[in-house]
Amino acid sequence: MATKKQPAEKKFSKEILIGLYMNYVLEHEHMPKSVYKFAKENKITEQQFYDYFGSFEGLRKGIWNQFYLNTMQLMHKSLEFEAFTPREKLLTFYYTFFELLTANRSYVLLTLNENPDKFKNLEQLKELRKDIRVFAKGLISEGNENKNNQILKQSETVFSEATWVQFLFILKFWVDDNSTKFESTDIVIEKSVNTVFDLFDNTPLERVIDLGKFLWKEKMN
Repeated sequence: MATKKQPAEKKFSKEILIGLYMNYVLEHEHMPKSVYKFAKENKITEQQFYDYFGSFEGLRKGIWNQFYLNTMQLMHKSLEFEAFTPREKLLTFYYTFFELLTANRSYVLLTLNENPDKFKNLEQLKELRKDIRVFAKGLISEGNENKNNQILKQSETVFSEATWVQFLFILKFWVDDNSTKFESTDIVIEKSVNTVFDLFDNTPLERVIDLGKFLWKEKMN
């Protein structure tokens, strides 16, 4: 008589650990008090936790990094993505990233409003900041390759930092957005990205310098 084959046991992974942590925070509305208690409650070993993260703070940063990695994975599934312009790639990134955030909105809102000190809540975004700046540098580098005039080329450092500031602005808007299906956030994403790229694409450096000189003269008069 044939015996029924038992399903293979699912291997423990970083994604499973992240899921356990997010569920804990949502159910208890606070971070676990210790790795020992967290592991015991979730029937895992402390070693399984430390195989992936050295602390809960590291795990919290890892969750945002995972949001980024999942976003990149989803984008690159599209065969059309590589043919997109830098503007289209940044738009696609924001739309995809905030779709993932929306799917995890309860956790994100809880952790971003956990501490009265708003800047302390942003510490969990440190790794994400590195990820977004690297992504943005790649976009502006790609854009610069298509510009023959050296003076029209933009600084990768300035653009990457501007993209991070832009992301924080959109994140704050999304947190406060009460529109249906967060349609207002979609509009903000489109307008902010188009504004930045219109400036970079159509504003030669000499025009910026001329504007700066004009404003300086006006201030002095």
